[in-house]
Amino acid sequence: MTRSAYPQAIANVHVALQQIALRDAQVRAWLHVDDTGALAAAAMSDGTGLLDGICVGVKDVIAVAGMPLTHNSPLFSGFVPADDAPCVGTLRAAGAVILGKTDTTEFAAAGRNAASANPHDLARTPGGSSAGSAAAVADGHVPLALATQTGGSTIRPASFCGIHGFKPSWGLVSREGVKTYANSLDTVGWYTRDLALCDRVCEVFGFAQPTQPGPGPLRIGVFRTPWWDEVTPDGRAAFEGVAAAMAQAGLAMVDIATLPEFEHLNDDHRAILFREGAAAFLNLARSRPDLLHADFHLRVDALASYPDARLREAHDRAAAARVGFERAIGGLDAVLAPSAPGIAPLGRSPGEPKFNQPWTLLHAPVVNLPLARGEGGMPIGVSLVAARYADRQLVAVAREVEERLARVGMIPTDA
Repeated sequence: MTRSAYPQAIANVHVALQQIALRDAQVRAWLHVDDTGALAAAAMSDGTGLLDGICVGVKDVIAVAGMPLTHNSPLFSGFVPADDAPCVGTLRAAGAVILGKTDTTEFAAAGRNAASANPHDLARTPGGSSAGSAAAVADGHVPLALATQTGGSTIRPASFCGIHGFKPSWGLVSREGVKTYANSLDTVGWYTRDLALCDRVCEVFGFAQPTQPGPGPLRIGVFRTPWWDEVTPDGRAAFEGVAAAMAQAGLAMVDIATLPEFEHLNDDHRAILFREGAAAFLNLARSRPDLLHADFHLRVDALASYPDARLREAHDRAAAARVGFERAIGGLDAVLAPSAPGIAPLGRSPGEPKFNQPWTLLHAPVVNLPLARGEGGMPIGVSLVAARYADRQLVAVAREVEERLARVGMIPTDA
C-alpha cells in the first residue's frame, strides 16, 4: 500500500472501523463496510482536499462503485454498480473516503423498515428513511453520511438522533445514480455532527457563497405550523425553550401565524408523492410483482385515488406556495419550525413526516439543529428553513444561532 502523504486519513479509517466493531452489532447502521477499499483510498490522501480523510457513509439507495446497492429490497440482492453516483464521486474528488453503505427504509420510501437502532435508546427508531446514515453519525462511526429526503427522511432522523441534518434546495445536488421515488421531491442531503463540516460539504457541491448579514440582530420567524396540537408535551416544551433561548441570546424572534397555502401542502405532497411514486415503481410492479412490497403496489394503483386533475391542482398550489412563502418571509434570516412532533418512537418505524413534507414540497433548504432533549434525555431537534437557493446562507445563520446560544449556556447536544 502506498504511504499516505496525509497519515491522518488512515488513522481516521481505523478509528471508524474500531467504533463500528464496538457498536454496530447493536446499532446496525451498516449494510456493507469496505475496510480494504477505505484504507486503500486513505493511503492515497495528500491532505489538500476540502474533505481529505473524512470517512463517509452512503445511504443504500445511492450507487457506490464496487459496493452492493440493495435498496433494502429482495429485488436487488447481489446487485453491484460499476460507477459512483455523481454525489459520491464529488465527495471522492474532494478527498472523502467512502467507508460503506448504510441501512434504509426500502427504496427510501415504504415497505421494509431499516434494522438500525437509535444510539440514544436501542429500543427506539433512528427515524427513516435515512436510518443507518443518521445512526452512524450519531454513534460516532463517521463524521459525515449521505441521506435523501422525499418527505422528511433527512431532517426527522436528525432530530431523533441529535445531530445536524441538512436538506438542500431541491435540484442543487445531482440525483443521478440515486433511486427515484418522487422526481419533483427527491433531494440528496447529509448528516454531520458540526455545522462547519456541513458548510464544507456545501462548498464541495458548489453552493453559492453566503452574503454578509445586514446590520442589527438576526431576525428569525417562529412558525409552529398548523399541526401544533399534534406536537407532544415535551416536543412543545423543547421548541418553546429553544425559541426563548434564542430571544435571550439577542436574536429578534418574530411570530408567524400562517403561511400561504401551508395547511394544504401535506395533502398536496401526498398526491404528488403517490403519483410520481407510481411512475417510479411501475416497472417493478409489472416485471417482479411477487417480490415488490404491497406498499409499492398501492403507489402504482394511485391513479384511482389521485386523478390527473388532483395532481395538476397539487403542483399548481405548490408552485404558488413557493412564491408566497418567500414573499412572506422577506426580511427574515430564517424560519424556526418543529423538526418532529417529539422524541423518537419505540420500534423501527420511520416516524411522522407531517412537519417535514411541506418544506420538501416548497423545495426549501432545511437544517436540523440538535438543541433540546425530551423524555428520558432523548434528542429533539428544531428546523431552520430559508428561501430556495439560500443554502449556505442558511448554514451561516444556523452557525450564528448556535454560537449565540452557546454564549448563554445552551450548547447543542452532541455537537
